[in-house]
Amino acid sequence: MEPSEFFHKLTSRYLWLNLVAMLAVIIVVCVGAQLMMGVYTHHGEAIALPDVRKHSFADAVSVLEDLGMEVQVNDTGYVKALPPGTVLEMLPAAGTVVKSGRIIYLTINADNTPTLTLPDVIDNSSLREARAKLVSMGFKVGAPQYVYGERDWVYGILVNGRNVVAGQKISIESTLTIQVGNGMRDASDSLFVTDAPPHSEEEMYMDGSGAEGGAGEASVTEKDVFEVVE
Repeated sequence: MEPSEFFHKLTSRYLWLNLVAMLAVIIVVCVGAQLMMGVYTHHGEAIALPDVRKHSFADAVSVLEDLGMEVQVNDTGYVKALPPGTVLEMLPAAGTVVKSGRIIYLTINADNTPTLTLPDVIDNSSLREARAKLVSMGFKVGAPQYVYGERDWVYGILVNGRNVVAGQKISIESTLTIQVGNGMRDASDSLFVTDAPPHSEEEMYMDGSGAEGGAGEASVTEKDVFEVVE
């Protein structure tokens, strides 16, 4: 190709129109991509989350969805002073700046009082062991009730004056009373020793009454019954 011909093509109007068109397409694509990315990521948005705690779940959902948020319940708790369904916690926390479309996780108050399963501590542990285990599980434990038995050994558990057993469901609001031994035995467990050695014939007839024709009654000079009470 002659230099003059190449120069002519380089300066032709057709070539420059194509270059301008390509540049325009590139600019449009870049601007469009930028706009779409901004819409997708909510660029420039800044929404401060309102505090919906202590509101009903329905009200909290209404407020958050009006702001473009999604709402999910991720846990339940229990606060006796609040009605069932009340929002206890929110994540992210109130005041956090987020973009629309963010998922807000709520913890709501349970409809019923939660219960715990009583562990096997009756006749199986000391007072210290039983109390530590029950408290760690979330039970309320009151003052112990002492009964006859081995010192500090757990013999039973009362709830509202009634005995409960291992595996039973107990409300977390109930107070447990541990029945524990006081180190003494019940009087009904007393031991009586009555097998004393036989008396000699002389002791049996010290008052002069004999086995033959004696009118007097035989008298015992020493009491041979021993009572041992632990």
